[in-house]
Amino acid sequence: MAYVPRLLDLGAKLKQRSAFLFGPRQTGKTTLLREALPAARTYNLLQSEVYLELGRRPALLREECRTQGELIVIDEVQRLPELLNEVHLLIEERRARFLLTGSSARKLRRGGVNLLGGRARTLTLHPFVRRELGRAFELERALNHGLIPSIYLSDSPEEDLRDYAGSYLREEVAAEGLTRNVPAFGRFLEVAALCHGTLINLSKIASDAQVPRSTVQEYFQILQDTLLAHTLPAWKRGLKRKPIGTSKFYLFDPGVARHLRREGPIQPRSPAFGLAFETYLFHELSTRLDYRGDGALAFWRSTSGFEVDFILDEHTAVEVKAREVVSERDLKGLMALAEEGPLKRRLLVCLAARPRRLQGVDILPWQTFLDALWDGEYD
Repeated sequence: MAYVPRLLDLGAKLKQRSAFLFGPRQTGKTTLLREALPAARTYNLLQSEVYLELGRRPALLREECRTQGELIVIDEVQRLPELLNEVHLLIEERRARFLLTGSSARKLRRGGVNLLGGRARTLTLHPFVRRELGRAFELERALNHGLIPSIYLSDSPEEDLRDYAGSYLREEVAAEGLTRNVPAFGRFLEVAALCHGTLINLSKIASDAQVPRSTVQEYFQILQDTLLAHTLPAWKRGLKRKPIGTSKFYLFDPGVARHLRREGPIQPRSPAFGLAFETYLFHELSTRLDYRGDGALAFWRSTSGFEVDFILDEHTAVEVKAREVVSERDLKGLMALAEEGPLKRRLLVCLAARPRRLQGVDILPWQTFLDALWDGEYD
């Protein structure tokens, strides 16, 4: 399988400071390390002999890494959190630069271990985006099977998606010590998947999943800490209409969301296609902001029912419609938002073949929008 170059530039990020690199399982962290940092000294803690050696004697790391300013990679660092004390010493005494990878910081934080006191930035590797795949990108494949590299490029994506959702999202979350009640977490996961793309209602989810509300809050935090889900905050700066303040919930990958919702193949023009298309564009927007290193993303909904899917960096409103032909009635949310305060742009992203402008709104084919997004036109 040919390597697909990623847009996260590790070399540039590591020039000045060490970094933690987090990301959901199978997003390609180990492959990226091998391709982007081939000369770095690397310790892979999934290798039993490496894990056992450093587990017995963490000081071995300091004894082996003696070059000033050396670049060192520790893969799956959450397996040996005590190594972070040695990392701290090497940064201070020998100006070493580290890239420390894992699925999330949750286990490290819960263990009360040394997180290097701000000496390392935090980076996230997301599933593929369209620009990385180039001509290999297919929208319907992405919406059905998602963009986790090992699944998107697989010859058996449905089987791999089933294994991923079953093995990782339940058993591995439990194996990491994040929750002990696997059946309850499994019920929650299926209920939460049905809330994908909607406002979070903790009481209803708790009732449907048959767990206490406080447990639902904890489970949501697990999903966010392991980067398996994201919350999209509400935009509250409107001047005329009272906004809703509840956040929306998105699973991190459209394929995983479809599988957990127990949906069959997504067909164009179906409600499921519309939700998956919105999820996919949320993924592109949030990944772009994360790789850029800053920025804010929100949604707007008024109590009177007007809504806009995304507000980017407080200046660009983006409404998503999974249809080829849009009309003035599709602009209602954007037109209402225009009365709430000044925005630089109002965009409607859809399946149209060509861009046009209607009542001050730019109607854009989704490909045109994504090209402009990654070219920095909306920064």
